[in-house]
Amino acid sequence: MGKASKDKRDIFYRKAKEEGWRARSAYKLLQIDEAFDIFTGVEHAVDLCAAPGSWSQVLSRQLYLPALRAGRLTPPTIVAVDLQPMAPIEGVVQLQGDITSEETARQASILAGGGRAQVISHFHGQPADLVVCDGAPDVTGLHDLDEYVQGQLLLAAVSIVCSVLRRGGTFVAKIFRGKDVALLYSQLKLLFPEVYIAKPKSSRNSSIEAFVVCRRFAPPPGLAGPGALQALLNGAQDAYFAPAPGSGVHPSAPLLARAVPFLSCGDLSGGDADRTYDLDPETYVPLDPVQPPTAPNYKTAIALARAAQAQQGAAA
Repeated sequence: MGKASKDKRDIFYRKAKEEGWRARSAYKLLQIDEAFDIFTGVEHAVDLCAAPGSWSQVLSRQLYLPALRAGRLTPPTIVAVDLQPMAPIEGVVQLQGDITSEETARQASILAGGGRAQVISHFHGQPADLVVCDGAPDVTGLHDLDEYVQGQLLLAAVSIVCSVLRRGGTFVAKIFRGKDVALLYSQLKLLFPEVYIAKPKSSRNSSIEAFVVCRRFAPPPGLAGPGALQALLNGAQDAYFAPAPGSGVHPSAPLLARAVPFLSCGDLSGGDADRTYDLDPETYVPLDPVQPPTAPNYKTAIALARAAQAQQGAAA
């Protein structure tokens, strides 16, 4: 009953199981590609915060497998990075690491000397054409806090992007839309001439989730290492929040009034992520998830609970 109930409430969750996707988020990346054509010409792609692997699956099905079927000797290379391990995906190289740590950013920034960085080494010394990131923190329900933590995760991903993405490349990442989305937009515009905010149809309208699509990567001269990037972004943040001396006017008022490009992605006649669909209880058979979590956060809690139950049983 539990499986069928969730299938009724979420058409994309149901479709993901039917079509072999590990998570419903696969449709978000597919719908972003429909609107922005982000996969054309991509030979090297990076998926940050990749687990459980649905976006890596999309990259594999859209880039690696078609090239393999076409008989190419060197199909596109895909590298997935996440703090948690995940089950293998054909054509995807997996690296386990924390993108918010300075060490991971430092390793990714070592591009000289034959491409010693872990990510770049899998691309034979060549930078990536596309970097995607669907990472998000565990939400608390405190919207301001959730938006801040998500923003910090995005900036950590940007630090990796500056180390592995080629000039002219594309970056796609999840954001939480809030009152300071214009600040985030202005920071990304320092690195990308084209920045859009996209809302796929598979993303619930009731959710503040959206995605930034950043194109034509063009970092300013002299931007080397996480420290230089942080200084650049901090400068934009200080200018955004500091009041103009003696005027009482917020200096970013023109920025706040600027219309941030926003695009709804996906087939308007397709499924509605917020709608509940009726299922025939006589004929419908709910499917299991394609890939259960390999190392869920609740694994330790379950082990401790079972150990406590065993001790209570032994004491009795």
